[in-house]
Amino acid sequence: MASPSRPPRPHTGRRRNEAVRQAILSAAVELLAAADGAPITIDAIARAAGVGKQTIYRWWPSKGAVLLAAMLERADESVPRPDTGSLRGDLTAMIAASFAGAQENSTASALRTLMREAADDPHTAELLRQFALTRRAALRRIVIRGVERGELASDTDVDLVVDQVYGVFWYRFLLGHAPLDAATAARLAATLAPGS
Repeated sequence: MASPSRPPRPHTGRRRNEAVRQAILSAAVELLAAADGAPITIDAIARAAGVGKQTIYRWWPSKGAVLLAAMLERADESVPRPDTGSLRGDLTAMIAASFAGAQENSTASALRTLMREAADDPHTAELLRQFALTRRAALRRIVIRGVERGELASDTDVDLVVDQVYGVFWYRFLLGHAPLDAATAARLAATLAPGS
């Protein structure tokens, strides 16, 4: 007598378990924060997350891709995409959140580690460039919206406005000569959007 056939087991393929994904990304950020310039390996991320290396490689092609995903997720959690109805309000909210996020110990240490590694490693430099591009794109959308609402001139150099925000951010973040605080964020937003 033939045995009853079992229904086929659903194929999981590359589908991610969200709890495992979060564990990997959290482990990557924590390792970046604690690295103090030391290289981070896939082995270390896997151990810290409690998963096998193959799990990480199934979802990300490289260590850099994991680190980029971790930093982008952290940035997305801490930096809003505001729409307050005014350019100045939107800029103030985003700049203040960016400044505050960079003050968190794990984020600050992770960014400094990436900066140090980027100086010697082209792959890390590309990772940092991609991270910066995604943050710039979010800010560009806010500035473009301000131009479309008539709060800035139609010929405004959007990239120059974005450069001013991130120029202040990185200069103060790396040199530490002046604060990255809410008051600075408000003054910078007022300077960039004086009429709104």
